Amino acid sequence: MAAPAPASGTAHVDTFARDRLPPPEQWPVFTFNDDTRYPARLNAAAELVDRHVAQGSGARVAVRHERGGRIETVTYAALAALVNRIAHVLVEDMALVPGNRVLLRGPNNLMMAASWLATLKAGLIAVPTMPLLRARELRQVIDRAQVSAALCDARLRDELDANQRAGGEHFCPTLTTVRYFNGEGPQALETAMAGKPDTFAACDTAADDICLIAFTSGTTGQPKGTVHFHRDVLAMCDLFPRHVLKPTPDDIFCGTPPLAFTFGLGGMLCFPLRIGASTALAEKLTPETLLKLIQDHRASIVFTAPTFYRQMATLVGNFDLSSLKKSVSAGEALPDATRQAWKAATGIEMTDGLGGTEMMHIFVSSAGAEVRPGAVGRVVPGYEARIVDNDMQPVPPGTAGKLAVRGPTGCRYLDDPRQEHYVRDGWNLPGDTFVADADGYYFYQARSDDMIISAGYNIAGPEVEGTLMKHELVAECGVVGAPDPERGQVVTAYVVLRPGAAADEATRSALQDYCKREIAPYKYPRRIEFVAALPRTETGKLQRYRLRQMAEAPDAVELEKQR
Repeated sequence: MAAPAPASGTAHVDTFARDRLPPPEQWPVFTFNDDTRYPARLNAAAELVDRHVAQGSGARVAVRHERGGRIETVTYAALAALVNRIAHVLVEDMALVPGNRVLLRGPNNLMMAASWLATLKAGLIAVPTMPLLRARELRQVIDRAQVSAALCDARLRDELDANQRAGGEHFCPTLTTVRYFNGEGPQALETAMAGKPDTFAACDTAADDICLIAFTSGTTGQPKGTVHFHRDVLAMCDLFPRHVLKPTPDDIFCGTPPLAFTFGLGGMLCFPLRIGASTALAEKLTPETLLKLIQDHRASIVFTAPTFYRQMATLVGNFDLSSLKKSVSAGEALPDATRQAWKAATGIEMTDGLGGTEMMHIFVSSAGAEVRPGAVGRVVPGYEARIVDNDMQPVPPGTAGKLAVRGPTGCRYLDDPRQEHYVRDGWNLPGDTFVADADGYYFYQARSDDMIISAGYNIAGPEVEGTLMKHELVAECGVVGAPDPERGQVVTAYVVLRPGAAADEATRSALQDYCKREIAPYKYPRRIEFVAALPRTETGKLQRYRLRQMAEAPDAVELEKQR
């Protein structure tokens, strides 16, 4: 049984997501070229997997992973069969119809990847989430996207259970059906898959049917759902990889970014599948184990953040990296010192990239001989970019301004007034300040908003503030990013305690532990300073710039420390 679809127009029976797209006048201008002109009917999952089987490449390896200390390989034919059985469960057992949203929750493993592909193949909308998110954060996503079903790794079920607990603080009434993979019992996805056919006719989706809602935190801490079409998934595969990375079907991809991030979704899954290559998936990686993975799987392309490259550069002598040919850095600014240390250790010139959840993936990058010191790179063919002033007027080369970009992908927030801030005059404004030179190279200057970027994670300071403010010992607080040589930035909190609370290490640890329990642990404040008062304007607004000055140069601004 295949998911139903009308002969023309949208295949979605449930039009919730499409009905909540921004008004057309708030959309960016979309531009297409010979790489990104797709047919009107298109299913991204079928293009990424089924096409290779149909063309006689079903025996090629698609996914590599480790089980019980042994490397296992999954061919394109076997991956297609796995995806098809999951799709049958979604449509038959879970009674989902095209356009329904499916929450996906799991680390980088085979079942998480197959669940994402099956969701798209059945005409559903994938809503992937980070494994570390807590029930409160999941509730924001579930409520925002009106999610009715979820596929979740069994080892991560505790937080999702809280979302299904009627009467609980984080109860989500729309979430009615959950299946758990990599587990056993009647709720296990594998149990439902047993006996299902290994064929499934892909839903006849339109190229502009929604297939993905990727959530990203804004500066307010309220999640923004970025909406992407089936054609967007292919567009991200057909520009940066094709023109900059230039992989071949014999490449083996690996890395650390989660499939819940579009950076990881592209590099760890869609890019290799698009060209018939393979990916080596691993759930938890340290710099040392990532190097071992490259060695053991003979990986040729690695994706990770500068933080990992800095640490791996000192360890490469302990591993055989002769298979590695290309390395991609994204997620945070790449310091030139890190680039040079990695090149000295491996001989590989780093491919830096600027992308974003709103844009789907990388749109500024250069590789190999095209790299220029200090620059992220040039605009990826298929995109346009410019540096503009506050009036959206282009500025001359060498002048700092806002980066504006457009192409075949772009920002469409799900029912969110912040759309008009991200898109102006048909251009996407990612929120970065850049300088471009006369040769079209783009040099990163700073973030234009309050986002803290730490070890590749985007962390909204106000969200951390809101969490700290719930603690009984906290009267006021302000959170900013402080420069850090290892992580780029670290979350730094300036806290005014309630009377009687001790400004000591025990309190500091208690507040940090509280944050780790309430929000994803990577968001917790690694530094906490106790102060007598926060700097505010006469109207009572927090002066974040003074906190940033304090974080960047503690001697520059004196805030009276609480004794």
